[in-house]
Amino acid sequence: MKLSYQRLHPNAIEPQRMSEHASGYDLFACLDQACILAPGQREAIATGIALAIPEGYEAQIRPRSGLALKCGLGVLNSPGTIDADYRGEIKVILVNLGSQDVIIEPGMRIAQMVFHKIEVFNLQECDSLKETLRNAGGFGHTGT
Repeated sequence: MKLSYQRLHPNAIEPQRMSEHASGYDLFACLDQACILAPGQREAIATGIALAIPEGYEAQIRPRSGLALKCGLGVLNSPGTIDADYRGEIKVILVNLGSQDVIIEPGMRIAQMVFHKIEVFNLQECDSLKETLRNAGGFGHTGT
């Protein structure tokens, strides 16, 4: 499949799969200068890229595991969703969950993007739902 993208800034870097079997495409910070995220701080980081995601698909923005482990850097609304009809710049809401400042450098790999096929349902209101063993059992209902 092909997916069209647009470079919105001359320094934008094309999303890239970093290995042959990678499911995600790394996204790169498109910044004019470094950005410092203090512990607990969040910031929408530009990528300089817009996408034309095909109808019936979405892109999910997820943290990079190495940055999460080493720096406590996460994607605040993980996974972030990019809908097929959105044509604006992809921005990643990063949050510093660590105990020290994190420096986001221009061109730094900041997140990964994974594409998923979506299903659309016709919702139908009803008076009751089919029962299951779990029924309304919620958090911790199975023991832990």
